[in-house]
Amino acid sequence: MNTAFISSPPLIALLFGLTLLVVAPGFHRTVYFVSIGYGFAITAMALATIFLFRQQIVPLSLLQNLLLVIWGLRLGIFLLQREIQPSFRTQSTETDRQYGGIGGGQKFAIWLGVSALYVCMFLPGFASAANQPGPVSIGTAITQWPGLFLMVAGLVIEALADRQKSFFKARNPQEFCTVGLYGWVRCPNYLGEILFWLGNWVMALSFYTTPAYWVASLLGLICIVLIMFGSTRRLERAQEQHYGDLPVYQHYIKTVPVLFPFVPVYTLKKIRVYLE
Repeated sequence: MNTAFISSPPLIALLFGLTLLVVAPGFHRTVYFVSIGYGFAITAMALATIFLFRQQIVPLSLLQNLLLVIWGLRLGIFLLQREIQPSFRTQSTETDRQYGGIGGGQKFAIWLGVSALYVCMFLPGFASAANQPGPVSIGTAITQWPGLFLMVAGLVIEALADRQKSFFKARNPQEFCTVGLYGWVRCPNYLGEILFWLGNWVMALSFYTTPAYWVASLLGLICIVLIMFGSTRRLERAQEQHYGDLPVYQHYIKTVPVLFPFVPVYTLKKIRVYLE
């Protein structure tokens, strides 16, 4: 085991402090805690980890953290650009109304809670960079390469889905998107995010050397999957309100799976999710 793990608690505390700083704009606008703060916090932690372990990090772990940098930058920049799009103004107003009643104490709790969650989600990237074996073992390769494939696939799917929907909404702001990936699954961006974080967790399976790492990293993975399920449910409800009376929409939701392609599950509305 690499001796870097001896100093991991203070380094993880450092990442937590960095995350608190990055997501702090949420005190100005609450949604930033879980939108642009989310993306840029992951980027900041990945860059910090690359710097901290720059003398020992091996290529696959470096690539894992670079993918985390790219993922966070892409999401953060995409959300910033979306803020200024006319087609997003109605949704933005509704979001501000939803979070408008949150007081200072609640904001403080959200600030601490989401920061801790982001650290847990990022932890596999830290673990793989901090705990490097000598020669790459077969067991390490068996987990890192499939994990890398899932991360790349998830990143591509999520980025492509966001791009396709943005272009569609810019031209058809009052219609629901069915083009591209949305013809295969109704929430491809959420599917991409699940795949990305699953891949990140799988990539570090050989480096969870203590129960704390197993528990924290698995907690982060479970939470983001549940959040994506909850986001899917929330989107279903919103689209039902806007398009529920349209026969073409009813046909769409009865023939296109809601989250996983080729899996005949067409709604998550009846599934109870505690993180939305």
